[in-house]
Amino acid sequence: MMILIAGPYRSGTGDDPGKMAENLRRLEAPSHALFKAGHVPMIGEWVALPVWNAAGGASVGDALYEEIFHPVAGRLLALCDGVLRLPGASQGADNDVRIARERGIPVWFRLEDVPGCAAAA
Repeated sequence: MMILIAGPYRSGTGDDPGKMAENLRRLEAPSHALFKAGHVPMIGEWVALPVWNAAGGASVGDALYEEIFHPVAGRLLALCDGVLRLPGASQGADNDVRIARERGIPVWFRLEDVPGCAAAA
């Protein structure tokens, strides 16, 4: 399955690049376990950041950022088979969960609950 990993990226960082990079590392942390279980891990920022940069994004939260970041997640959810929601406050991740549930896509809140990941946790 393609599993969207959702959690805080920008939330709580004050747009500090170092804090955002740390949040991205937290999002990426379960990706290897998902991969070992036979899944394809996906993170919205892996897609949104290069699109935003290519479009000429200047600063986090600018109009272009808002135009790209959340819509990317919505488009990815059309392709994903599940969502792994990591802990932490995040309106974007909460929106991902809402969209997934509306579409009947499973949402897990613990890595070990994702099929095939019990041994990897």
